[in-house]
Amino acid sequence: MVGIITQHNIYAHYLHNTLLHNLTNKFIYMINIHGIILAAGKGTRMNSDMPKVLHILSDKTLLEHVLIKAKNTCKHVHVVYGYMGDQVKKSVSDNSINWVHQSEQLGTGHAVSQVTPHIEDDSISLIMYGDIPLIKESTLNNLIDQACISGLSLLSIDLKDPKGYGRIIRTDGQIKAIVEQKDANEKQLNINEVNTGFIAIKSKLLKKYLKEISNRNSQSELYLTDIIALAVDDGRIVESVITIDRVEVAGVNDKVQLAELERELQKKQSLGFMNQGLTLKDPSRFDCRGALIFGKDCTIDVNVVVNGDVKLGENVSISPNCIINNSIIGSNVVVLPNSVIEGSVIGDGASIGPFARIRPQTKIGKNAKVGNFVEIKKSSIGNNSKASHLSYIGDTIIGENVNIGAGVITCNYDGSKKHNTEIKDGAFIGSNSELIAPVVIGKNATIGAGSTITNDAPEDALTHSRTKQSTLKKWRRPSKK
Repeated sequence: MVGIITQHNIYAHYLHNTLLHNLTNKFIYMINIHGIILAAGKGTRMNSDMPKVLHILSDKTLLEHVLIKAKNTCKHVHVVYGYMGDQVKKSVSDNSINWVHQSEQLGTGHAVSQVTPHIEDDSISLIMYGDIPLIKESTLNNLIDQACISGLSLLSIDLKDPKGYGRIIRTDGQIKAIVEQKDANEKQLNINEVNTGFIAIKSKLLKKYLKEISNRNSQSELYLTDIIALAVDDGRIVESVITIDRVEVAGVNDKVQLAELERELQKKQSLGFMNQGLTLKDPSRFDCRGALIFGKDCTIDVNVVVNGDVKLGENVSISPNCIINNSIIGSNVVVLPNSVIEGSVIGDGASIGPFARIRPQTKIGKNAKVGNFVEIKKSSIGNNSKASHLSYIGDTIIGENVNIGAGVITCNYDGSKKHNTEIKDGAFIGSNSELIAPVVIGKNATIGAGSTITNDAPEDALTHSRTKQSTLKKWRRPSKK
């Protein structure tokens, strides 16, 4: 049976073939996408000796934020570096990055041209910026998709105050050029749609147009944006991806903008955490500068800072002004105000603080208590043991059901080496005692208050070093003259 070919069928057949062609092109280019990150600038307005791209946003440098997006989007990543280049290169440990040096700052077009010898013609080039850290991967993928179809796409945004940005010039809805702020006339300055700088383009076209741009402009620089007008003159339609998210295309030029982006990033993270069930007493006064995993019914009060990788069990309560770094906190744990926990593991049901400091390589057992002004370093505290006040515990293994009195310290350092102390199950260490390591306190041993212990103390016995109390009746306290 011969089908009847209608106009509708012809159009559908055309759409099918066009879509198939575009998908094929996308597949070809997607496996060979080159990310080009421009990171050569000094960042004068940062008023710092450090390159701008190495300033920290949350827990990463600006450049690291961009590199993560580039690595997830592109097969190859190139970084154009310049000012203090050695320092910039040393900040990144990824050996797959291709570093390209820009010895002279002659404009964005010149910067990109330094990379083109490393790029194959049958690929897509994605232009990114080392000082725009919060660009979304989904936006980059949309740019790439458009470039696979049309050959060239750019990312734009409408701003109420477009000052400082290049304006998108359109005729009958089609992009015709980008005019930089300093070169724009009065009519063009009233345009609100601006260029964000992000461009995806077939690499063969990029190489062609970069050879044709000139520095005949107010800054005598080679503008990358001039390739837009060249593409239009070449008969090409320039596609655009328009974002409504100002934050994802916001650059960092000074410390004020850096702080603004920090708050925006923290706000976004906090909203995500709360949507997953975390209770934040005040999201604007919580900072997560790393990765936070949490169970049900966890509550975090104000001015808490989380750094690195932190995991909370269920029903964890963290009080105000605490810092948690790279630690695991079990379920039903209470962290009282002004406590610091670093590189440690806290068991279920434990109580920490207030004003406690738990230093790296410490393990706190279940239902243990570390009270106010207690510092613990590289030690383990057994289940149900307590150090309630004013103690220093270093390089020590403490068993279960041990009581550490107020003012107890383990003297672990002899001036050249660290030594270990072991306190076995059920021991009671009286207040204001000094345990001179290396020393072992036996099971169920009792150390009398105010003792200095230099030898092992036997189990089930009282050990103390106090001399007989005496009184000097004729002694007089010195007085001021």
